Amino acid sequence: MVVQKKHSGRFGARSVEPPPPPPPGLTARLSASNALADILGSAHSIEDRLVALKNSDLEPRDKALVRSILAASLRHLGSIRTLLAKALERGLPKKSGALEWYLVTAAAQILYMDVPDHAAVDLAVHAAKRDPRSAPFAGLANAVLRNIVRAKDEPGAIADPFIDTPQWLAARWIKTYGRELAAQIAHMHGLEPTLDLTVKSAPAEWAARLGGIVLPTGSVRLATHTAIEALEGYDEGAWWVQDAAAALPARLLNVHAGERVGDLCAAPGGKTAQLALTGAHVVAVDRSAERMKRVAENLTRLGFNAELHVGDALSFDAAPFDAILLDAPCSGTGTIRRHPDIAWIKRTSDIAALAALQTKMLDRSCAMLKPGGRLVYSTCSLEPEEGEQQIATLLRRNPDLKRLPISADEIGGIGECVTQEGDIRTLPAHLANGDPRLAGLDGFFVARLQRK
Repeated sequence: MVVQKKHSGRFGARSVEPPPPPPPGLTARLSASNALADILGSAHSIEDRLVALKNSDLEPRDKALVRSILAASLRHLGSIRTLLAKALERGLPKKSGALEWYLVTAAAQILYMDVPDHAAVDLAVHAAKRDPRSAPFAGLANAVLRNIVRAKDEPGAIADPFIDTPQWLAARWIKTYGRELAAQIAHMHGLEPTLDLTVKSAPAEWAARLGGIVLPTGSVRLATHTAIEALEGYDEGAWWVQDAAAALPARLLNVHAGERVGDLCAAPGGKTAQLALTGAHVVAVDRSAERMKRVAENLTRLGFNAELHVGDALSFDAAPFDAILLDAPCSGTGTIRRHPDIAWIKRTSDIAALAALQTKMLDRSCAMLKPGGRLVYSTCSLEPEEGEQQIATLLRRNPDLKRLPISADEIGGIGECVTQEGDIRTLPAHLANGDPRLAGLDGFFVARLQRK
């Protein structure tokens, strides 16, 4: 940026003009570009970046815009990069600073968001000019993005159903689920996620009040962009946000009032709330103090009580439980529609490491059960190493356990989600609906076991 100087005063004293203020909307675009670079360059999660965003000085409207830009950029990253590669005949210039991220976030606005094309282009060019390394390529950015604008309505969309899925993940899903179903999963990941609520009671009434529908599983699903805190019933603690699939594990544990129940990976607290609603004595454990703080806040809003502990479930020492819910740490590949960063920051090695941790946590959970006690194991992963294979090997090495098969009637009659063994396997392509905003589920695996 060039700083202009002028002479003033009788003796020629110099004063420096302040730099012009950034154009409206530029700060939000810069924040989105910086966050995207950090997520893809350092494998930091989008949640980490949103926590930092929450504590920033940006206006609420700009914070919401940053979230939307990040989500669109990550959800459609493969498509965006393919189109940019076509527009950049010689490839991305070397030593061009953050030019790639300005282009990606601007293309996301042009192609997938309700943002005026000229605003997306002009602000990306402004951003490039403010970066000394990308400034020489501001003209190139302008030309490339205008090409994207002209090409966005042309026929001949990208035909590859896995264009926005990393190759290693696509290969895994094709092997596990077959090409057709894997393609359906990838397609659902490209859609805006649903907003599901678990209600304390009267789901039909709350669906009517909030303009949503009641799913077969009992969750309420909304098609709204209203801030969660502004929805009716939030302040009075009538419901909490929880994907319909994520609500199944606690329900399938079949907890009764007075039972002593362990929730061994409790954060963010939706399952803890479900268990507390039954009148059971809930012991909730999570190793993150910050996340457990959120659990406490959620329980307070909902008017529930639970015994909260910050600690590692593997070393947690407690009296035996009547029932345990182990929603184990996992790769999260079943929640890519909701967390599109997962597709780009996870690696095969992460799955292997998490599977080894899950094995240890399963063994520890079994040891904490009373005779006749029940265990529900769940992960929000599409990978069999974190689901079906875990339970198969657990039953082989632990003869004191038996499977308690789950029936379709227990999950609202959705038989496509029940495996031959009697476990639950939900997929993003399940629960079809004519309105894409009301279709789909997070990918979950759930098994129910009992100590003999």
